[in-house]
Amino acid sequence: MDSFESLFQTAGPQQRKATIADAVVLVFLFVALFAGVNLAVNFGHGPESAPQISLAPSALPVYTALSVARMLAAYLLSMLFTIFYGRLAAYNKKAEKILLPLLDVLQSVPILSFLPVVLLSLSVVLPQRLAVELASIVLIFTSQAWNLTFAWYQSLTTIPKELREASAIFRLNNWMRFKSLELPFAAIPLIWNSMMSWAGGWFFLMAAEIFTVGQESFRLPGLGAYLQTAAIEGNLPAIGWGLLALTLVIILMDQLIWRPLLAWADRFKIEMVENDNPPTSWFYEMIRNARLVQWYRSKFSNPLLEKVDKFINSKDQNQPDMDDKITKQSFSDYLLILIGFAVLIYGMYQTTAYIIRLPIQDWLSIGSGIFATALRVFISLAIAMLWTIPLGYAIGSNPRLAKWLQPVVQVVASLPATALLPVLVVSLAAFYGGLNLSAVLLMLMGTQWYLLFNIIAGAAAIPQDLKYTSALLGIKGWERWRTLILPALFPYIITGSITASGGAWNASIVAEYLQFKGQTLSVQGIGATIATATANGNYPLLLTATICMILSVVLINRLLWRRLYRLAEDRYRME
Repeated sequence: MDSFESLFQTAGPQQRKATIADAVVLVFLFVALFAGVNLAVNFGHGPESAPQISLAPSALPVYTALSVARMLAAYLLSMLFTIFYGRLAAYNKKAEKILLPLLDVLQSVPILSFLPVVLLSLSVVLPQRLAVELASIVLIFTSQAWNLTFAWYQSLTTIPKELREASAIFRLNNWMRFKSLELPFAAIPLIWNSMMSWAGGWFFLMAAEIFTVGQESFRLPGLGAYLQTAAIEGNLPAIGWGLLALTLVIILMDQLIWRPLLAWADRFKIEMVENDNPPTSWFYEMIRNARLVQWYRSKFSNPLLEKVDKFINSKDQNQPDMDDKITKQSFSDYLLILIGFAVLIYGMYQTTAYIIRLPIQDWLSIGSGIFATALRVFISLAIAMLWTIPLGYAIGSNPRLAKWLQPVVQVVASLPATALLPVLVVSLAAFYGGLNLSAVLLMLMGTQWYLLFNIIAGAAAIPQDLKYTSALLGIKGWERWRTLILPALFPYIITGSITASGGAWNASIVAEYLQFKGQTLSVQGIGATIATATANGNYPLLLTATICMILSVVLINRLLWRRLYRLAEDRYRME
């Protein structure tokens, strides 16, 4: 049993200590937020006439198409960011010292407090309609990119040593290693996290398409704006029509995109024994066997891919690996670094002078709000772990169960809980602490899916031969969980927990502050503080509360999740 458990063990964990890079990253972000707020306050102009959102069901097809287009643009941007950012962080140790703390900070930035800064800043230099569209895509991107990047980075850092050695023996260059080793190894986690990214995008779509900052109201025609308008007006039939349209989109995407991708990616599992019951897809089988598709592949796609490989290989054959790159810094580089530090110091001075004028009552409200929100975050995370670990393993390891339960999970995960919040509040209003309970439930809805989808991906990646080996050794029950399942799932649980924690802090802004039928309902928390400051146009409070939330999340990531992440990377990779 000990030898079986050692499959997941290597050298002991090595913790990356906090460095000056962490402080520089935080200062840079704070200065950037201050610059955006200052630009918006001093140079922003009044809103143009915002389009009216029709709640007629006949408007839903056009609204749905517009929202799907924004989601797709944000997803493509997220994948590009993920591939380049994650690979650089995984293979370049110098860059990792900057990129990992920056990723920690970025995923902890509350999307709904960043939205006003992005949109008002863009509206200064661009036509307002274009600025609103770009801001919506950027904000959806921030709800999709981080879990993809963490999953990609985790996959790259846990590639088995023998596969790395094989790629070195065959002298694969960067492109061929990326194409033949890294993407196949990370395919299953990337697909499951792509589903989660779309679910996260739907969750924040309502906030990205319609919101109010002070006296300025911004709206974009789309499914999110439709649901938000219906929720504000308390129009339950319209909410039902909107959720029905969203459900149909999710089911179509499951059948036509995600299920075919999972069936295709099953070939990349590392196992010595073939799966008895691999995932299947009727659409994937239809496409694979279609003569038209085969003709297209032979005449167009395969020759095109060969030309792309040939072109990239000709450019890449003399390039050193990312690990081997050595950069020499000249006098001009040091001068630019010095200037950059001077700008950061001046910007931090201005930021401090801007927020120090905040009344002591606001500082006390922020401190108590952080404590209240942190308590809700950990409660929602604990509840999520209790059911996502067993259910995620069951779905990921049992394709028959996944065949009918996976679409249900995707539909439920993608339903924007913000649209259900009025129903929750009305249902729980009669109970003591109803608003607090509804806030925890809404944060749970924004947390649990990050865990579930990562655990499903981890369970699906467990080699079949290890399962057979555990059965032959007679390992059952808790011993099977202790020696095989939990060690195999551990990296995925930590990856899901990091993104789930950030998602819960983000969800606090909509969970703790609600507008329903002309009334504003809120509970104590940093999310409610940020939402109130946004609605009132109180930019000093907005900036200060956002910075305090970022510092809190980064501190938790540094003291807890990053240590567990290193443990997963160093001790629980399968080799």
